[in-house]
Amino acid sequence: MKSHSLAFALLAGALLAGCSKPAPAAKPAAEAKEGRYPLTGEIVKVDAARKVLIVHHDEIKGFMPAMTMEFTASAGDVALAKPGQKIRAEMVDLKGADLFHLEKIWPADPAISATVEAGANVLRQDTHARGKNAYREVGETVPDFALYDQSGRVVQASRFRGRQLMINFIFTRCPIATMCPAATAKMIGVQRLAREAGITSLELISITLDPKFDTPGVLRDYAEARGIDTANFSFLTGPETAIKDLLTQFGVIAEFEGDLIKHTLATLLVDPHGKIAHRADGSAWEAADFVAKMKRP
Repeated sequence: MKSHSLAFALLAGALLAGCSKPAPAAKPAAEAKEGRYPLTGEIVKVDAARKVLIVHHDEIKGFMPAMTMEFTASAGDVALAKPGQKIRAEMVDLKGADLFHLEKIWPADPAISATVEAGANVLRQDTHARGKNAYREVGETVPDFALYDQSGRVVQASRFRGRQLMINFIFTRCPIATMCPAATAKMIGVQRLAREAGITSLELISITLDPKFDTPGVLRDYAEARGIDTANFSFLTGPETAIKDLLTQFGVIAEFEGDLIKHTLATLLVDPHGKIAHRADGSAWEAADFVAKMKRP
């Protein structure tokens, strides 16, 4: 790591304590007794009006045999669900509720899963091979990756070749206004200013720091709640190993402590050839400065 390292280390110390997940609130007695069970199965029908998925699930060992039944789910998960889709999820037994609930829903199609897993393996090997030089300086090419977007589609780094790209890292449960929420607001500002400047070759991506919680459905809800135009703004998630390797290669420090994440901020501009053209650490950057560095159109 070159001269950037000292400045980054000082910045990391200042920012690392700045953003963490909120402490869990006290739960009502009935909710505290909820049970959680891993579930695999296939969606049979989607009842969007009731926010219900009808799923034929495999045996849930120690709880129930394989059967077809109804589950409630979040608006984002219901919007992404399709009959015939194979999923893995977490079934939540909320005591006193009429139906079981599904959370942490992920696509489980073997071919799709294999693509994402292969991408994570390549990224892991690349990080190990680079060793102490894993951090990518301005001028270096961004690493390959394969992650899910907010629509549940697989997005690979090669998709962005020939286009300009802005990258940052956030997580949807971040409660600190000057951290992830501010970073997202600035990315929205870049999207708007770039369009006003006639820049048509821009893609923006926000990669989650919290892949255990931020599933495609959660990311969809996050984008919709903020009125984000996802035509050229993708929110990405995937295997925890892939996320950690990207953090290492992009020089973002994150400490995973159970339900707590402390992290630094970094925003990168990548040119159409896949090379890092500009980088801003922290949140004290302006959208107009990034747009001024972009190529037109």
